[in-house]
Amino acid sequence: MRRFVLDTSVFTNPHVFGQFGEDPQEGLQTFLRLAQRCPAEFYMPLSVYEEFRTMRDLEELAADFETVVWIRSPRRFTLTIPSDILYEFIDEVRHRIDRGLRIAEEHTKRAGAAADMPPEIITQLRERFREAMRKGLVDSREDVDAVLLALELDAELASADQGMRKLGNRMGIKLVTADYLRRVMENLAEAESSRGAGN
Repeated sequence: MRRFVLDTSVFTNPHVFGQFGEDPQEGLQTFLRLAQRCPAEFYMPLSVYEEFRTMRDLEELAADFETVVWIRSPRRFTLTIPSDILYEFIDEVRHRIDRGLRIAEEHTKRAGAAADMPPEIITQLRERFREAMRKGLVDSREDVDAVLLALELDAELASADQGMRKLGNRMGIKLVTADYLRRVMENLAEAESSRGAGN
């Protein structure tokens, strides 16, 4: 049986979540219906689930969600990862800090040349700094929990987050493209239905 570890991006990234429905409530109901028919297990770490609940109102569907999606954190104290992963992460963070500093210096020079600092300069600095520092990098405990749980369970990581996908790939974790999750679930459900009909 296939296992999937879900990241919040499956339910909050508009591009990804649109595959399940036009509005969040409808989309979540569609996901739950498919997950019930699909011969697979779905997991979400508690930290990710709590983050998800701050982003979406789950009150009406929380029990249904927890029926279909196992809420389980990775066993952090028993998992081991290669030290090379840690060294690579440190190198990446150092490189990003240097890039961020160069962006800050560039914007500081631009601001110094301006008599009055236009608000656009600060906005541009924030956007470029955020992209340089965070895009494609695992930068939260929730992200790490999802990657570690996928590693522990030998599950497929379903996420649109490029940093999580990059780290998961580096660690040999199976990945499913979040944009295709609905079709993957439908294919699994259809295959199960065909097997049942053949008996």
